[in-house]
Amino acid sequence: MPSNKSVSDAPIVQFTNCRILRGHRLQREDLWVREGKILNPEKLFFEEKGSADIQLDCKDSIIAPGFIDVQINGGFGVDFSLATDDFKSGIDLVSQKILSHGVTSFCPTLVTSPPSVYHQVLPQFSIRNGGAHGAGILGAHLEGPFISKEKKGAHPEHCLRTFEAGAFQDLLATYGSLDCVRIVTLAPEMKRSSEVIQELTQRGICVSLGHSVANLSQAEEAVQHGATFITHLFNAMLPFHHRDPGIVGLLTSDKIPAGRTVFYGMISDGIHTNPAALRIAHRAHPKGLVLVTDAIAGMGLAPGRHTLGQQVVEIDGLNTYIAGTKTLSGSVATMDTCVRHFQEATGCSVETALEAASLHPAQLLGIEHKKGTLNYDSDADFLLLNDGLYVQATYIAGEEVWRQDALGM
Repeated sequence: MPSNKSVSDAPIVQFTNCRILRGHRLQREDLWVREGKILNPEKLFFEEKGSADIQLDCKDSIIAPGFIDVQINGGFGVDFSLATDDFKSGIDLVSQKILSHGVTSFCPTLVTSPPSVYHQVLPQFSIRNGGAHGAGILGAHLEGPFISKEKKGAHPEHCLRTFEAGAFQDLLATYGSLDCVRIVTLAPEMKRSSEVIQELTQRGICVSLGHSVANLSQAEEAVQHGATFITHLFNAMLPFHHRDPGIVGLLTSDKIPAGRTVFYGMISDGIHTNPAALRIAHRAHPKGLVLVTDAIAGMGLAPGRHTLGQQVVEIDGLNTYIAGTKTLSGSVATMDTCVRHFQEATGCSVETALEAASLHPAQLLGIEHKKGTLNYDSDADFLLLNDGLYVQATYIAGEEVWRQDALGM
């Protein structure tokens, strides 16, 4: 398509007086947007002879790509693992509410559930772009039920399953459909898991290792068959041991296929992972770290009793436990809180903290050509933040979808 102003009469918006996260560093330049995409100003000036229709003064804000949450179980009273007739209105509510926390795309996550729940809930999922209605939906993350009984965490034991003779057919029968599925978390030590990993990977579904007692060689074999992610590192897996570091050892393994990055999720809420463990992981493999909230229905609500799939959980401050136990069950931290805690705990740069919630999850899902960066021609999903990394405004496809009111700035 020829590049000239006649191509599009859509307005060109120029964001000025800002620092843009591009090329792994904050750069003092303007951001140009048209028709939901980020423009190359040189092409605009020299080929189209175009100029801005609207100029917006960002008052020295940071502009960063929108956050992408690949593990969120619900929030604001909505539990994605509960089969309800108004499931769609629940997902709409969460996608709208997380805009204020800088999330512009997410993977709604279902914890281990009976097949009947998957069969009822998954057909109600739809992958969709974000907008004023809420954050975009990238596809479901199915965490379980093919996980270890020993490391089930908050997952109900009576719903756990193993791969029988049919292996992949067992998985299909359990879930009912993989049409809108983006990530599957499973335990790689399970018999026949390798063929399941290969089959899922061939279908473009990301396989994550978690809730597992796998040793390092089992984890490495899973990666060689296509697994690319680790679900909430350190949580619900064997603790690091110097003779067999288990799944954690993938961060420095020399058996990862050439050109492949193993990414790992971390719940940076100050509860699930000690700051020292966060620092160890980040220093060992900084390019693989993906911040996730692992948020449950109680996020955004008062302390008390809430649900996580088939279980009742109790919220006490930032702690969430299976009712009557001290078993941690997801988080109530928001993504912007996780970004700030990660930066504070590790002492990393602002750029690094922001990329862990944007670029890295986009790379994990193979969508970094359009999300997770502010590169030219990518989707104009971005945030205005102050120097404390508090979100001031959220934009999706170049349109403002949330703004902090004047009192809260």
